[in-house]
Amino acid sequence: MLIINNKIVEELLDMQTCIDVQEDAFRGLATRSSVMRPRIDVYVPCDFEDSYYRWGSTEGACNGFFATRIKSDIMNWPRNDAGEVTNQNKFCVEPGTYCGLVYLFSSGNGAPLAIINDGILQHMRVGGGAAIGAKYLSRENSETIGMIGSGGMARTYLQAIKCVRDIKRVKVFSRDPKNREAYADAMHKETGVEIIPVKSTEEAMKGADIVCSCTDSMVPTFDPEWLEPGMFVVNVNDFEVGQEHLKYFDIAIRQGDEKIKMADGNGFLNSVGGGTGGYVAGNDEQLASVPFADTNDIAHQTLPTFADLVAGAVAGRGNDKEITYYENQGNNGLQFASCGGAVYTKCKQNGLGIEIPTEWFLEDIRN
Repeated sequence: MLIINNKIVEELLDMQTCIDVQEDAFRGLATRSSVMRPRIDVYVPCDFEDSYYRWGSTEGACNGFFATRIKSDIMNWPRNDAGEVTNQNKFCVEPGTYCGLVYLFSSGNGAPLAIINDGILQHMRVGGGAAIGAKYLSRENSETIGMIGSGGMARTYLQAIKCVRDIKRVKVFSRDPKNREAYADAMHKETGVEIIPVKSTEEAMKGADIVCSCTDSMVPTFDPEWLEPGMFVVNVNDFEVGQEHLKYFDIAIRQGDEKIKMADGNGFLNSVGGGTGGYVAGNDEQLASVPFADTNDIAHQTLPTFADLVAGAVAGRGNDKEITYYENQGNNGLQFASCGGAVYTKCKQNGLGIEIPTEWFLEDIRN
């Protein structure tokens, strides 16, 4: 049994491997050699004002590995002057610290294999998903990215998409000029790509082959009128691309199912958390700080999936004029099983990770 921290994950997991193992796992959904359970959340009142405790978990299995990823977060949803929720903040214990863990098991004999910090793995699996979308839905001659956002995901998306397309230029916009300047400086040094900070989202998108929305926004991040023929768009969360935006895409594919399909009742509410769904505790006064979504907005959840695409059930890009979209949501548990399995395998090969007795996690009392 291994304890694997973020430093080891960063040392061992390269982006190309991250992309390859995920693509293989996603393809397995079409042949039933892979399986996953969509994310489900539990909301409970907490000790912090205008905040809520949220527990999230998701599971998946492929290639002899089973993973469950858990998150323990204190959530807060800031509102603008109009009372609209615009983004979400999270922490564990105190601002700046987080708790996300991947528990990895053998699906061959059931043995517990590893507990992995999810920080680096989380960023890489999301970036890898974006690269899979770009591989299948962007034009092969794509060279320019319009980057909306300049945080960790924006960095990971560039690293990942460079693995599948010959990216030569990035135009980056974020609201804070210092952040976009810092992004441009750091990512040019890392990748050698020309990075141009710009003053608006529209300017970032103009002439781009690929548009990446890499924010924590809970409202759309761009005007669909700014889309141009041939563009490929990929997001980080559902809210960045609105329901109306979907009408502008010739091809729209969702990575996979993320939401449990079940009716409201027995504590479960589909609309909680902006529409991700979950089991909810608390009275109406306590729940006033939690965002709820219109449950009739199901367009995102009914998009065809990557498994449908590779199985031939739906068509991909047909020509260089089509505007295509990859909703980088879903298959979360499968991402952690495939990438976590890759990290564990490399740890065993390289003798890394803190080894603890497997016997600590086994018992002789039948459960």
